[in-house]
Amino acid sequence: MAPQPPAVATLYDASRPHWSAPSRVRPIVTRIWAPPEPDVPAPAILLSHGTGGAAEDLDWLAEHLNTAGYLVAAVDHHGNNANDEYLVEGFAFVWERPRDLSFLLDHLIESYEVDSTRIGGAGFSLGGYTVAGILGARIDRAVTQAVFHGALQAPEVPEFPSFIAVLRASYSDEQLAAIVRDSAQSFADPRIRAGFAIAPAIGRMLDIGSLESITAPFRVRWGGADDIAPPEDNALVYLDAIPTATGESVGPDVGHYDFRAENDDPHGARPRVAADALGFFDSVFDAPT
Repeated sequence: MAPQPPAVATLYDASRPHWSAPSRVRPIVTRIWAPPEPDVPAPAILLSHGTGGAAEDLDWLAEHLNTAGYLVAAVDHHGNNANDEYLVEGFAFVWERPRDLSFLLDHLIESYEVDSTRIGGAGFSLGGYTVAGILGARIDRAVTQAVFHGALQAPEVPEFPSFIAVLRASYSDEQLAAIVRDSAQSFADPRIRAGFAIAPAIGRMLDIGSLESITAPFRVRWGGADDIAPPEDNALVYLDAIPTATGESVGPDVGHYDFRAENDDPHGARPRVAADALGFFDSVFDAPT
């Protein structure tokens, strides 16, 4: 069975503003691979790209899952994607990302026959956090506030290395404190039943207790040569803290950006991770029929 070509459309979330034009509503660009049998309730997987990337970075995973019968949908996260302008809020206010996936799921349920008992999420890098976030992971308020105020070093962000300086020039200390206070909450969506994280990021910025409270099946894969989201501060944090988590390295020579579709994959990491993701979701959902 061949994958369906993705449909690309821009949706608008009226509950949130556009960060560079507050009088406008939030644009959410979507990329959706329809299920092979559109009139039959299909299992669905939501995809979240990494920092400064785009939905098409995970086409290799989307196509593999879609070929196996899944409805697959991805978003370009507002302010944090390579197809649009980089906005500091999109890089700093990471808790907005799980809300993007919930908004996307609302659209899927309205537009397709979705099997509500078989919905999962998968993400790469900051998208790995996003999937954990939609399962209940929360930012650590004290750590995040310290990063925003410059007291702790922010995780490396090659796509926007000055984002903390820009953030501090755009918001006062009081505004940032209020934003963090209001956002250090759960954005869990109970409709999501399982998560798959590829080289997940910001592990040390999360509330460990929130990770320990996740009950959904969770799978983690990473590269041993990852110097952007080093496993000891990221993937292994998720693996150790989430009670249901399983996972292992894809290989000692696999780097962070080997998982992006536009880059070379010299060690064959992507096909192996795609097969693992399909096996994971099939086992959790007892395989789509």
